[in-house]
Amino acid sequence: MYPKQTDLQPEDAVRLVDTHCHLDCEPLRSDLPRILASARRAGVIGFVVPGVHPDDWGRITALSREHGGVMTAFGIHPMHADLAEDSALAALEKIAATGVALGEIGLDPLYSVPLERQERAFRDQLRLAVALGLPVLVHCRRCFERTLWILREEKAGQVGGIMHAFSGSPEMAREFIRLGFCISLSGTVTWQGALRPVRLAREIPLENLVLETDAPDLTPQAHRGQPNQPAWMWEVLLEVADIRGMLVADVAHAVLNNTQRIFGDIPAQ
Repeated sequence: MYPKQTDLQPEDAVRLVDTHCHLDCEPLRSDLPRILASARRAGVIGFVVPGVHPDDWGRITALSREHGGVMTAFGIHPMHADLAEDSALAALEKIAATGVALGEIGLDPLYSVPLERQERAFRDQLRLAVALGLPVLVHCRRCFERTLWILREEKAGQVGGIMHAFSGSPEMAREFIRLGFCISLSGTVTWQGALRPVRLAREIPLENLVLETDAPDLTPQAHRGQPNQPAWMWEVLLEVADIRGMLVADVAHAVLNNTQRIFGDIPAQ
């Protein structure tokens, strides 16, 4: 039985930050005023929009200027790691400090770019993040031990960050937490038959947990088949609170504090 929003007291008004959403992608971008208004009615007050390709960076900068509460991160996703040449890295160095984090970066063997090339791009961007003092948004799929090793070697614990839409085991999550990272849960925790996300939601220390949508992907179970949107992060929050046997307001307050610890204060809308 889910805790209900109507059970909350006025002083417990829920505020959330979607720590990873691609508002610059279709179909969200074409309907963004409505998408953001719906999110704010659901208590989502901030939106971290990561860049995945150099061509995205100007677009997400424009979004942050046009819409309150939209924060930027800049990076080269592992599926575009072959673009991480000197010119792109120089451009990243110029723009990265205007964002709240560097990302989305990492490793993923399911993409066609060879892992050796992905690793080189990952390391180059981690070094830049450490030099600039920026937290990192890490994409990792089926490559957890190697990702952890690289983060340690590149001293990423100095800046920390978020393991985005984490799909590893709770045991592996604890290793990233020891390095100074938070673990992000998404709509997958609501999926019918989900096992590992439920274990993560139950076992991750609350002080190391943040939430995201990865919109327009990873849509919660109740809306499967539709593009995801930040308003539906509420359903992730409800599921996590239910799994942990906690009040919704208590989980929301903790994850907001964790998010602000990583990114700083959320800008006024």
